[in-house]
Amino acid sequence: MAKSITARELRQHWINQREIALLDVREEGPYSESHPLFALSVPVSEIEKKLPPLVPRLSAPIVVYDDGEGYADRATARILALGYRDVAILKDGLSGYALVGEVYRDVNVPSKAFGELVESINHTPSLSARDVKDVLESEADVVVLDARRFVEYNTMSIPHGRSCPGGELLYRFFEAVPCPETTVVVNCAGRTRSIVGTQSLINSGIPNKVVALRNGTIGWTLEGLELETKKTERVPSPSVEASQKARQYAESWANHVGVSFIDGDQLARFTAELEDRTLYLLDVRDPEEYALGHPTGFSNAPGGQLVQATDEWVGVRGARIVLYDTDGVRARMTGSWLVQLGWEVYVFEEQSQVPDGLPSPEVPLWNSSKDGAITINDLQNLAGATVIDLSRSPSYHKGHIPGAWFASGPEIARDLKAINGDGPIVLTSPDGDVAAMNIDDARNSISRKVFYLAGGTSAWVAAGHPLETEARWLSQPIDVYKRPYEGTSNARKDMQGYLDWEYGLVAQLANDGVACFHVVRDTRATSLLT
Repeated sequence: MAKSITARELRQHWINQREIALLDVREEGPYSESHPLFALSVPVSEIEKKLPPLVPRLSAPIVVYDDGEGYADRATARILALGYRDVAILKDGLSGYALVGEVYRDVNVPSKAFGELVESINHTPSLSARDVKDVLESEADVVVLDARRFVEYNTMSIPHGRSCPGGELLYRFFEAVPCPETTVVVNCAGRTRSIVGTQSLINSGIPNKVVALRNGTIGWTLEGLELETKKTERVPSPSVEASQKARQYAESWANHVGVSFIDGDQLARFTAELEDRTLYLLDVRDPEEYALGHPTGFSNAPGGQLVQATDEWVGVRGARIVLYDTDGVRARMTGSWLVQLGWEVYVFEEQSQVPDGLPSPEVPLWNSSKDGAITINDLQNLAGATVIDLSRSPSYHKGHIPGAWFASGPEIARDLKAINGDGPIVLTSPDGDVAAMNIDDARNSISRKVFYLAGGTSAWVAAGHPLETEARWLSQPIDVYKRPYEGTSNARKDMQGYLDWEYGLVAQLANDGVACFHVVRDTRATSLLT
């Protein structure tokens, strides 16, 4: 029987900044409705795929919970099978935790709560959508920088906006805004990236007036203003002169915050301690730059998104983080925020070389089983087969193998019993991995033969076969939380409800008492270079 940990014991790890990872092994939908502050969404059916990058050290302490669904024991067995050695179940699950700590809704909550704290302490300047519209119509010297990922900007943006993801703001700033008299508006979809992006530029000490679009594109929409779509305008990479200027501002602020720096020798010492301390090596540059070349062992985590959604890259609270760039701007600015978020973070000095042959952490043991794998040809020749798709529901809705049913991975053992007939079951997923991971649970739940499609739905498409969009729901699609700040079809009440929730996060943080956030004020005597 797996060991257990109480909610109070768990919370002491956070308060004392000791390493621990907390996994919510339910679907993302229920997770988004209620979870502890630092919980990660890792559905039991996706553990083998999602957990290793989030928790790269096999000896790191892991805590698993559900809300009475019975997933925790199954999840623990799967985690241990991967080679993790320190796994506990949260005593009394989510309901027990809620007796002693705050529970939060939505996703990426630590970063969003931190953004609200930043605004409340720094009084980050912002303008309403109507005021920004008036400025854009009445002033000629205004630049709008959209701090979201390019794909989000391309989906919808406010007029005059240019894509400049949050981690790139200061790095590209002087290329986009060469004149110190220019007014700058920073926007995102909701609040966090507008606030953090605006405050990043203000903290750096640049001379320009910078304001956030209050409530982002949600606020713009709620005011009845029109958004533009399919825009492609990006702020270009900076010239050498612009980059060097940005570096001066970044260096001043990072030094003020107390960001730590390491060289190759110190990095080698960190990697020699991989058995005892969890280490994340993150390249914070733009994904296109990362794809052109990066140091071995460093994963891409664009700086703005890393601050906005830290829990999508870093799963062990209390771990070490090393940031890398080639310019001395992006890692410094990203690091300055992660320090304030309570992380032990280091910036790799850009003039140093990453040593060759650094040791790597132990690799989890899961490998795709060949037992039960079938090919596309096998599937087409399999009489009476029922295809079960374990992809996320939005992906299933966009297109799936004709006749396939959508099923919940965590509830596959329950829901397969509802399929009529006695023919074989074939599991699929986008690349076949999640299907392979769950074949044992499926086989243990029914007496029918169960296979999985090697290569998944992607292999079906690659073979030239069509997809269909007619939905067949074997399970309720609660696997994905519909974010009210993404896309263009969100209900007004959902957008307003999201904003109202964000405004309340500072009070929740104060009542909870485990965040260990510390917002740094700018107490430098004068702004840099002014």
